Amino acid sequence: EVQLVESGGGLVQPGGSLRLSCAASGFTFGYYDMSWVRQAPGKGLEWVSRIVSDGVSTTYADSVKGRFTISRDNAKNTLYLQMNNLKPEDTAVYYCKKEGSSPSRGQGTQVTVSS
Repeated sequence: EVQLVESGGGLVQPGGSLRLSCAASGFTFGYYDMSWVRQAPGKGLEWVSRIVSDGVSTTYADSVKGRFTISRDNAKNTLYLQMNNLKPEDTAVYYCKKEGSSPSRGQGTQVTVSS
């Protein structure tokens, strides 16, 4: 059974930083591209970033480019999202997502950016 468990969210002031983690199990983590998606209050899911299976290539939504960095440690079955210079509009529940066959996402971690 695929399990994705996000952590690292919290309340941060504008301009602050957070590092999200996603612990993966139940599948061969290093075989799959992974993504981060988010859902702001009252809005639909928004794709944030994607990383290929070996970590060589990454892509970002324009709204986070230059501020967020996605990475992975295949030896630890863990996906990361380093978020810098956070803005109030980054407030959302953040989910990690397994791409490819049988896509799946975790329960999410809340990020709130507010002064």
